Amino acid sequence: MVPPAKKFINNPNDVVTEFIEGLVETYPGLQYLDGLPEIKVVLRADVSAANYDKVAVISGGGSGHEPAQAGYVGEGMLTAAICGDVFASPTVDSILAGIRAVTGPKGCLLVVTNYTGDRLNFGLAAEQAKTEGFDIETVIVGDDCALPPPRGVAGRRGLAGTVLVHKVAGAAAAAGLSLAEVAAEAKHASEMVGTMGVALSVCALPGQVTSDRLGPEKMELGLGVHGEPGAAVVDIQPVEVVVSHVLQQILSPETNYVPITRGNSVVLMINGLGGTPLMELMIAAGIAVPKLQLEYGLAVDRVYTGSFMTSLDMAGFSISIMKADQSILERLDAPTNAPSWPVGTDGSRPPAKIPVPLPFRSTKNEESLYRPQELSQQGRILEAAIEAAATVVINLKDSLNEWDGKVGDGDCGSTMCRGATAILEDMKKYYPLNDAAETVSEIGSSIRRVMGGTSGIIYNLLCKAAYAELKANSQSETTSKHWSEALKSSISAVSKYGGATAGYRTMLDALIPASKVLEEKLSVGEDPIAAFVLSAEAATAGAESTIHMKAQAGRSSYVSAEIFASIPDPGAMAAAAWYSAAARAVKEQRQRF
Repeated sequence: MVPPAKKFINNPNDVVTEFIEGLVETYPGLQYLDGLPEIKVVLRADVSAANYDKVAVISGGGSGHEPAQAGYVGEGMLTAAICGDVFASPTVDSILAGIRAVTGPKGCLLVVTNYTGDRLNFGLAAEQAKTEGFDIETVIVGDDCALPPPRGVAGRRGLAGTVLVHKVAGAAAAAGLSLAEVAAEAKHASEMVGTMGVALSVCALPGQVTSDRLGPEKMELGLGVHGEPGAAVVDIQPVEVVVSHVLQQILSPETNYVPITRGNSVVLMINGLGGTPLMELMIAAGIAVPKLQLEYGLAVDRVYTGSFMTSLDMAGFSISIMKADQSILERLDAPTNAPSWPVGTDGSRPPAKIPVPLPFRSTKNEESLYRPQELSQQGRILEAAIEAAATVVINLKDSLNEWDGKVGDGDCGSTMCRGATAILEDMKKYYPLNDAAETVSEIGSSIRRVMGGTSGIIYNLLCKAAYAELKANSQSETTSKHWSEALKSSISAVSKYGGATAGYRTMLDALIPASKVLEEKLSVGEDPIAAFVLSAEAATAGAESTIHMKAQAGRSSYVSAEIFASIPDPGAMAAAAWYSAAARAVKEQRQRF
C-alpha cells in the first residue's frame, strides 16, 4: 500500500478549519464566523452588515489555493471569503452566512471562479439572498487560455487572473461606487485578463498519495489548479521556451482570448502554484517582460511575481496578462491592507541595471592592469601553472558536485568551475604575469567577482595573504622560498578567519601537508621543482585522508558521521587537484628551458 504524501498536518479533514484559525491569529484585521467546521467564512474585522456603507465584495471557492481567497480579505479588496473543503466548492449555507454577515444597504458583489460547483452554489446562494432583501450582483471569471475556446456550457476555467479582478472590484467598492458600477468594473477586468499554467508535478491532497501521472521527464501545459488534465503533456523544456509558448497561447490573435494588440499597456502576473521556488518565478518574470515588450510591442506597466493562487504543493507556475487602461491601473495601485496582496509600485521605475563601480587601483600603475606583451621566463611558467590548475578544476566539476551533494549543498564543483573559468578568461587580458604578487592579487579579484559562498571568501583570503607575502619580497625575483612562505601565510589566514585547521575535513587538509613538505624539502636544499612535486603528493594524500574524518567546519559539520565513510571532502580534493596540476605544469615548463 502506497503511503499518503508527507505533509505537516493533523487530521486531513481538519486542514481548512485549522488554516482559518491560524490565519486570523496571524492577521488581527481578520475574523471568522463562529460556525466551524460547517461554516467557513473569513471576513474583515471592521465590517458588519449593520455598519457597512460600501458595496461588499465576496469571493471564495475550494481551499488548497492559498493565499486565495482568504488572503485577499481586507480594506480595498475582499470583504469576505467563503472557504470550501480542499478543492470543493463552499456550501450554499456558508455563502449565505458570508453575505448576511457583511452586506449592508449598498449590496454585495459575488466574484466567482468559473467552475460548475462554484457557479451553482454561489448562484443558489445569490438567489436566496435576493429573496431576503439583499441586492446581489455576480461576476464569473474564466481567464483560462490553455484549452480551445469552444468549451460548451463549462466555458473557460477561473485561474489566477481572478486575483486581479478581486483587486479591481475591491478598489472600486472602497471608492464608494454603486453596486452596478463595481460589478461593471469587475466584469470589464475579467474580460481583459488571460491566464495559462504549466506544471512539473500534480498536487497531492491531504491524506492522499502523490500522483505519478506526470513522469520525471514530463511537464503539462494547461494543467488545472485542481490537478485536472490540461492541454498537453510534453517533454520538459527550458523555462525560456515554456514562457514563449505560454505568452503565444494567451496573446494568440486566432483564439482572441484577450483583446490585446501591439501598443497596449498590460499588467503581468507570474503566479507560483505552490511548490515552485521564488527564484524560478523571478526567472520566468525576467524572461516574460522583455518578450512582451520586444516581441509583442506591449508596455508592461505592472509586474506581480509570487504565489497568488496555488494548487497545494504543485510544482509549476501560471502567467496572467491583463490589458490595463488607466482605470484598471488606478484600481490596482489603490491602497489595501489585504495580507496577501503584494506591495506594488506606481509603475515608475529607475533603469533595471547600472554599471558596476570600477575597483580602486590608485596604488598600481596603468601598465600593471594588463597582460604584458612579452612574458618573461617566470611569466610563462606562472601562466602555465595557472592554466593547468584552472583547467583541472573545470574538468573536476561533476565529481566535486557529486561528493558535495552527499555531504553538503551540492554546488562545490559549480562554484569552483565559475572561479576557474573567470581566471582563464581574465588571464588573457588582465593578469600582469611578469609580476607574481600582482598576478596573485588579480586571481583574487577574479574569484571575488564570480565565486559566491564560503569557497569564494576562502580563496580570496588565500590570494590576499599570498599577495601580501609576495609583495613584501617584490624587490627581488620571486623564489621558491617566497612561494613557500606565501602558501604558509595563506593557510594561516584561512585558519585564523575560518576557524579550521588540520583534521577538520576542509581544503586545509590538502594544503597544510603540502606546505609542510615544501618547507621541509627546501630547507634541506632539495631541488625546488622536486620539492614542489613532493608537496603535491602530500596534498593528494591529505585530501584522500578526509574520507575517514568527521567534518568540524562548514555545512558538512551538521551531517551525520556515517555519511562520510566513503566520501572525501570536495574542497580538499579540489585544492589537491589544482595544486598538483600546477606542480606538473611548472615541472614541464622548467624542462623546456
